[in-house]
Amino acid sequence: MRGTDAVAALSELMPVALGVDERIDWSEVEAAWGTRFPSDYVRFMEVYGSGEVGDVIGILLPAPQADGYPYTSGLEEETENARATWEMCRDDAGFDVAPESIVAWGVTSGADIYCWVTTDDDPDRWPVLVCGRHTSPEMQLHRLGMAEFLLRLLTDEEFQDEAISVVVKDGATFVNWRNR
Repeated sequence: MRGTDAVAALSELMPVALGVDERIDWSEVEAAWGTRFPSDYVRFMEVYGSGEVGDVIGILLPAPQADGYPYTSGLEEETENARATWEMCRDDAGFDVAPESIVAWGVTSGADIYCWVTTDDDPDRWPVLVCGRHTSPEMQLHRLGMAEFLLRLLTDEEFQDEAISVVVKDGATFVNWRNR
């Protein structure tokens, strides 16, 4: 299940009561990044916006934001961190990706960084790269979209044990950064 269907399934599991439509100008964001973004991420920003899942997973805005946003640079700073982490750990990964193809979309309170590998022309086929601090293995490539990846984290305990270095509690909720 990919794209907006995965966001719909996620909304069945994780209430959207504290979500806020970020009202993002996607043409401006895409011009700045030089690429389109996956449809599930775009829909997630419309339904939930940027914020935290269960107080442990932060979903980042695609562009810088002022006015109290906790990740001021949006995706930019965490993308730089993920690329640097990849450079340090790539030899143990068992697969290779070009550092410039890595774009971060989320972080955890355990210092994991969730990214896309942007090598496919279709952003809806970008896999998720986990740059884990205490995951096993540290670098993981999952052929899932962002929303499907989050859905698996919330519903599959075995997957959660592998892909995140913190615990996501049952019944995790989402809180937009403006509602914190």
